[in-house]
Order: sequence, then structure tokens, then C-alpha cells
Amino acid sequence: MPASAAEAAAEGEEKAAEAGGRELLYCGTVRFDMMGRKVKGGHEGRGNLVSPTRLRPLVGVDIRFVASGCAACHCVALSADGRCFSWGRNENGQLGHGDTLLRNLPSVVSELSKYNIIAAGVGRKHTVVVTDEGKSFAFGDNKHGQLGTGSLKSGTVVSPVPCLVTEVTNAVCGADFTVWLSSVEGSSILTAGLPQYGQLGHGSNNEYNAKVSSVSLVYDPQPHPRAIAALSGNTVVKVACGTNHTVAADSSGFVYTWGFGGYGRLGHNEQKDEWQPRLVEIFQKNNILGPNDIISAGSASSACTAGDRGQLYMWGKVKSKGDEWMYPKPVMDLSGWNIRCMASGNMHHTVGADDSCISWGHSEYGELGYGLTQK
Repeated sequence: MPASAAEAAAEGEEKAAEAGGRELLYCGTVRFDMMGRKVKGGHEGRGNLVSPTRLRPLVGVDIRFVASGCAACHCVALSADGRCFSWGRNENGQLGHGDTLLRNLPSVVSELSKYNIIAAGVGRKHTVVVTDEGKSFAFGDNKHGQLGTGSLKSGTVVSPVPCLVTEVTNAVCGADFTVWLSSVEGSSILTAGLPQYGQLGHGSNNEYNAKVSSVSLVYDPQPHPRAIAALSGNTVVKVACGTNHTVAADSSGFVYTWGFGGYGRLGHNEQKDEWQPRLVEIFQKNNILGPNDIISAGSASSACTAGDRGQLYMWGKVKSKGDEWMYPKPVMDLSGWNIRCMASGNMHHTVGADDSCISWGHSEYGELGYGLTQK
């Protein structure tokens, strides 16, 4: 077996001459244990994949969906036949393999093999998946109740456990909270986990002072998935989470945001936290979202396409330098492109536009995929 994940990926590249279906191409770090941490000796860049590269375990596997997160150091990939692969940091069992061992290459989550996994979300230290039967399972850190099991007894869950939700169609994760979409009438969107900043959308941040003699503010964990009452009359069909905020769109094409308001990431021309969903006013009348439009959220930014031409709008901390965008603004450089999908990390963004992949932003680990010539 190769000595490093980078070598294994290179080997996979060589073996992939005639692979069918849609393969996963990966760029960025393969040193998940060191990601975001200071490294002695100055070898932070060692092992990074700076160009799109096939990963050996997934060569020839038809991958239909990939999930990671702007606060995560692990990844999940779903194949066309319903298998769930995971890799990356695993200190809290967030890979679902029944242990806490780091994995630098994708491995099948064996305990999910009897299910057809169709969707997944990844938080800072937890993972949530959805089956084609509308069930949801979760694993990893449960300190704040983000697994949605109704219990806080086990702070670390290393194998998949059922979530207390039904008829689930999708699941996405913020850093320490989870959002589920459901086909249950009146309960199309449910949340659980850390209520800080009002990011669960229930009208409160559940903050209280834990000490009588001094100020020690803590947030009461919310382990029971709960429908957002403010959206009970709406059918939410799209949702995306940043580190501490959520963007959602309903079946009428209206966009709502809530949670942490710093840098204008909620799109309301102010930096106030929103404890329950608030309508983003620009996306109304002739500028609503259609069935094929997309929404996305990064660590401190949000995005969606809207209008007859599918114009991409962004707001929040869109660039590492310069002023934040306090309300949605069109990304003129991408006008006229058919934006099919989008994902954002801490300070980088990637879109699938027409038949191209376009990326921009910060590239500390080679995540933009430009190769050795650019960062």
C-alpha cells in the first residue's frame, strides 16, 4: 500500500484510463490531521493535491453527490448505487466506521450498506445521511444534540444511529447543528443542535447564565429535531448551511435566512442575528427562484441563482479582501453562464457552470485546483 494518500491518489490517476460514470476529482489537503492546525517544521503544504486528482478507492465508481462543509475536516461521497464513502478527520467518530481512526482515503461505511443513501450533510465533527426510504442516520459529535437522536447521553457516536425525523428528503449541517427537509405537511424543515445565534430558527438562542456568582453564558442543547414554526405554512424545498447560518428557499421561490448575521451573510443590509427565518426581500416578483435554481452557503457568505436567466447572486464576506456585501449582488463575471451547482468553503468558492468548473478565492491547501503555478 502506498505510503501516503497523495501517492495513492497518483496511483489511482494512472489506473483510471477507462472508468465509466461520473468520477470524483479531488484537490486540496490530504493531511486532515494537520488541517487548520500549526505544524512544526513548516511542512503545511506537504501532501496537498493542487490539481484535480482521482482518488484510488473511487476509481470507476459512479459518484453522484459529495458533501463536506466550511467547518469540516472530513468528506462524504455517495455512489449511484447508494453506497456511502467517508474519509478525513475522525476524532469524534464522524466517519461512521465504529472507531476514531483517521482515514486519508475514502472507505465504505459498512453499517449503512443495507440502505440506499441519497443525501448527506457534514458538520464540524458530525455527519448526517438520508436513505431513499426517508430515514435519517447520524454519527460523530453529539455534544449539542446535533445528531437529532433526542439524547445527549453519548457525546461521541462512532456508528450510525437513527435520527428522530420521518419522511426525510434532505439533510444539511452547519458547524454544530443539523437541518432536515421532510415531506410531512407543516413540518417541511426541522432543526436540532446548538441554538447559538438563533441558528435553529426557533426564535431563541436558548442562552442562560450557568453561574450565580459570575457571568458564564451557555446555550441549552436541542437534541430533539423540531419543525420551524415560522415556516409551517411553507414547503421548503432547498436548504444550505454555513458555519452558523442557514439559507432556505420554499416552493414559491422565496428565500429566507437566519442565524449569525456578521458580515451581512444573511442579506438584510445589516449585521443583526436573526433568530427565526427572515425573507430576503430582493428575491420576489420577477426575481424568485425556479425549480432549477441553486442555493449555497459558505462560512461567512451566501449565494443563489434567481430570475429568468439564472443570475448568480452572492452576499456576505465574499472575498478575503475588501468590503463585505451586505445585501445580494449579482456576480457579473458569471452573467450568462448556466450555473448548475455551487459549493463554498471558508474563503473559496466553486461553481459548475455549463460544462466548466470555475473556482476562486483563498487556496491555502490547493483547493482551487490550479496546479503549482497559482495559489
